[in-house]
Amino acid sequence: MDRLVMHVDMDAFFASVEQNDHEEYRGKPLIVGGLAGRGVVSTCSYEARRFGVHSAMPMVRARQLCPQGIFLAGNYRRYAEVSAAIFAIFARYSPVIEPLSIDEAFLDLTGMEYIMGTPIAYARRLKAEIRAETGIVASVGIAPNKFLAKLASDLDKPDGLVIITEENVRQVLDPLPVSRIWGVGRKMNAQLMQMGIRTIGELYGTSYEKLCHHLGEHMARHLYELARGQDKRSVAPRERAKSIGKEVTFTEDLQCAEDAERVLLDLACKVGWRLRKAGEKARTVQLKLRLSQGFKTYTRSRTLTEATCYDEEIYHTACALFRELRIFRGIRLLGVSTAGFDAGAELNLFHDEAKKENLYAAIDKIRAKFGEEGITKAQLLRKDKRK
Repeated sequence: MDRLVMHVDMDAFFASVEQNDHEEYRGKPLIVGGLAGRGVVSTCSYEARRFGVHSAMPMVRARQLCPQGIFLAGNYRRYAEVSAAIFAIFARYSPVIEPLSIDEAFLDLTGMEYIMGTPIAYARRLKAEIRAETGIVASVGIAPNKFLAKLASDLDKPDGLVIITEENVRQVLDPLPVSRIWGVGRKMNAQLMQMGIRTIGELYGTSYEKLCHHLGEHMARHLYELARGQDKRSVAPRERAKSIGKEVTFTEDLQCAEDAERVLLDLACKVGWRLRKAGEKARTVQLKLRLSQGFKTYTRSRTLTEATCYDEEIYHTACALFRELRIFRGIRLLGVSTAGFDAGAELNLFHDEAKKENLYAAIDKIRAKFGEEGITKAQLLRKDKRK
């Protein structure tokens, strides 16, 4: 059976909710984000984008580019409410839904031909229902796999509807810049340009052996397959995790508290990011420490007064647990995990602390594009080479 995947993405989601709720904002440049100090843009309306404003931009720069704009801290509880309504609509159109964030998801349409009629008619009905019930405009991509479906949804924004088939895949892919491929960030894009590869079509015409020689086997395989529109990943509904964590085993034991606390900071950043990706906030932070001698393992946990998904709060709690153990030498493994998720905080990734939330929105945007190492704390630039 041929796979059929739909990717649905809300256009300028936060700004669209505000414009739908407030008639006086419609048709005007609207910027949502942190308004004080080093605040950043979470999202902006298409009217603001014409002035060069974009997500993750420093708010100071956005004000320079668009001084006549309407600047809002944002009503994140409201955004979560609208998101829940949209996902309820998704459930009418497919039994298999994979959320990617508060405003986008994959829907598996495989085997639903008799229910939906034609894919394009099905997508139009979905878009119409979202707009009628929430006032939000969605862009949709339909394709044989997740990579192509997500790419398609972004090709004709706003209010887009693009279908990629086996027959037109080369026509669609070949002219696009290689930066459209998942995993090709600035650094990889520059490396490909040095090889004379600027478009997906040029990448498609490059031999696998040449890619391996310049990029290594893993990345070569990744780019080689995506340039051909190949993606074997299935649409996978996400069950709510019972815990989210990260641990690392060292090839050489840690012998001082400073090195251990630097590792804990790195782990806390990764755990915080994973919590936010999952739309979770945790009440319990657990530290795991294993010694090389006898492989003795210690676990300590602490329950917080309020659930959190912030790196700093996870780090400070893990550090406090580490210091209470008073074990600073011969450390073979360290781990940080979180549990006790607050059901009331599910999908509500943001609350009144708008400045902090918007900072993390910008950080997470960078990590989503470049991976966990895409942005890091300054303290981690001197990473222990023994890790």
